[in-house]
Amino acid sequence: MRKLFLSFVVGLVLMPVLGCIIPGYSADPVRRTQELLFTSENLRLLLDEWERFWFLDMPDHCTPYRTHGGVI
Repeated sequence: MRKLFLSFVVGLVLMPVLGCIIPGYSADPVRRTQELLFTSENLRLLLDEWERFWFLDMPDHCTPYRTHGGVI
């Protein structure tokens, strides 16, 4: 029981230092840069997708600007 507790404590101490077992990105610098750009672009577009999902991108009827809602 004592060894189990000791291994658990050592695991908790070393976990932030060791990192993930499976790397999230490639070791090649060129490919890793491309992967990071794709990831950041996806996170940037997430806000637009969220607004589209909740219909927040619709025009507000209380705006001081006139918007034409009819068919021309």
